Amino acid sequence: MLAAENGYEVLQAFATSIGIGLLIGLERERQSDLKAGLRTFALVGMLGSLCAMLTQITGSGWVLAAGLLAIAAMIIAAHVSDPLDSGDPGTTSVVALLVCYALGALVWFGHGGSAVMLAVATTVLLYFKAELHGISRSLTPLDLLSILQFGVLALVILPILPDRNFGPYDALNPRNIWLMVVLISGVSLAGYAALRIVGASHGAALIGLFGGLVSSTATTMIFARHARAHAALARTAMVVILLANIVVLVRLGVVSFIVAPAILPSLLAVLGSGMLLGVAATLWGWRQLEGGDELPLPQVSNPTEIRTALGFGLLYALVLVLSAWLQDVAGSRGLYLLALASGLTDVDAITLSSLRMYGMEKLDAAQTVTAITLATLSNLAFKGGLLVVIGGSALARYTLPGFLAIAAGLVGGLLLMG
Repeated sequence: MLAAENGYEVLQAFATSIGIGLLIGLERERQSDLKAGLRTFALVGMLGSLCAMLTQITGSGWVLAAGLLAIAAMIIAAHVSDPLDSGDPGTTSVVALLVCYALGALVWFGHGGSAVMLAVATTVLLYFKAELHGISRSLTPLDLLSILQFGVLALVILPILPDRNFGPYDALNPRNIWLMVVLISGVSLAGYAALRIVGASHGAALIGLFGGLVSSTATTMIFARHARAHAALARTAMVVILLANIVVLVRLGVVSFIVAPAILPSLLAVLGSGMLLGVAATLWGWRQLEGGDELPLPQVSNPTEIRTALGFGLLYALVLVLSAWLQDVAGSRGLYLLALASGLTDVDAITLSSLRMYGMEKLDAAQTVTAITLATLSNLAFKGGLLVVIGGSALARYTLPGFLAIAAGLVGGLLLMG
């Protein structure tokens, strides 16, 4: 269906198509030994819209297909008759030109916004060639296996699971449980990949941030050991550990937004207070740093490994059943006790369980936020114990005030909400 119904809209469509061509062509102009540059890409974008227009007028899709084939034949012939000096077959430029043509056609058919976004994405992919090659070369077979395993979790297992409630209190929905597994695995995989990419020489901030996405507990343990072995790096370890635990609050906010967005205003008041005081404590500690050596990376397990995913799925299912049972026999106080107990080692399961019960209207917003806050406080207390036992008195002296600041912010936010 033609989107352009008057002269102004026709001009707007062609102008957008030319702009898309100029954007992609501007990046291609950076390349030596060009076969297609700024003007060629602009003309190809316009040709895409023109062929789409003729297709609309004639009612024949062959016009659009013929234009695509002509562009492909032209650029391939150019590369065959005059190969690049670098020996590169030029397939990227060929594909980029075809994409430009297709985006021009997309504009004509009324999808200008999508075409512009895709043009920007195309330009980014072309521009960051060296960086993307560097990332791909840095991936190990284990990293590739992690990506494939996540694909299995999300694209093979999830679609075949039944979307029905089973078990005690109808608390177990296989697809919902596995969806939460995919969600947590995906967030962890993002942090895991980021850690692998930044390496061990990019500073405390990045390691703390990405370490918190993968596992704040593992990050806390490895840097507690590091601080005991190298006393001079206790302050650096403090910054990494505090950042990793602040990221936990960000992670909880993101997960809550995805699972139960309606809870976010209430939850952000609590999480935001904890983050604010935690960031203040971290910045104070950061000012004490004197630079330093290359830092170790947290040794974390593959977050998408089937055994790891199954373990989290079983834990989440158990917490779902226990939450429903304790809510039935002991009210919100039973749920709060479970939050304190389960939060010692894993804050994700009880958080997702509370959010699911909120979505099913078995908990109100205040009860849900309280359960998540108690689990987070319990988790902080557990890691505070790790600091004392593993890291020693120096690290505990530097880091525990930051933990107390985060906890005070969480409690203060919860009291204000009440």
